[in-house]
Amino acid sequence: MGLLSTKDTKLITNPMNLENPITVQVLGVCSALAVTVKLEPALVMAISVTAVTAFSNVIISMLRNTIPNRIRIIVQLVVVAALVIIVDQILKAFVYDVSKQLSVFVGLIITNCIIMGRLEAFALGNKPWPSFLDGVGNGAGYGMILIIVAIVREIFGSGSIWGISLIPQSWYIANGGFYANNGFMILPPMALIMLGVIIWVQRSRTKELIGK
Repeated sequence: MGLLSTKDTKLITNPMNLENPITVQVLGVCSALAVTVKLEPALVMAISVTAVTAFSNVIISMLRNTIPNRIRIIVQLVVVAALVIIVDQILKAFVYDVSKQLSVFVGLIITNCIIMGRLEAFALGNKPWPSFLDGVGNGAGYGMILIIVAIVREIFGSGSIWGISLIPQSWYIANGGFYANNGFMILPPMALIMLGVIIWVQRSRTKELIGK
């Protein structure tokens, strides 16, 4: 038997499409609007949320039989907050510039509804390994949308990707050319519009989502 059963594989793959936390469950939309102007902070946020979701799922799953029901939300918040503090300190130590760009949104991972939703809906009722896979899958599904939106917004809004210019300077109008970056792409409304387009494409191409 392989490391991942069919059920385990679905825990990772379903959040990429049929159970995507952003486009299907409409969770975690705020950060998707706020950190997707450029690819680098979007990728760092995606990794951070995936790590926090996966490990908080594991910890809560291990403690699930010992947590009194009346204080389970408090325990979940304490676990998530501790992990977020660790992630925040790691970001400040190794990618300080990106940490500054993400600003308060790293701290707000504590209240990310994707994480709290998975703790309530999955980790409290399942063993650590499936809970870990569920956290990885949902974090990856969230991150995939952030990365897609960030790539498009950075290319058309800044003419670059990962800070590397893709448009020759001679093409810009200021240098006698014909091209200008689309300033609307770096504004929050464009992220919302892009999410709408992604949702439309996903639902039009996925028969299981038609009519939902």
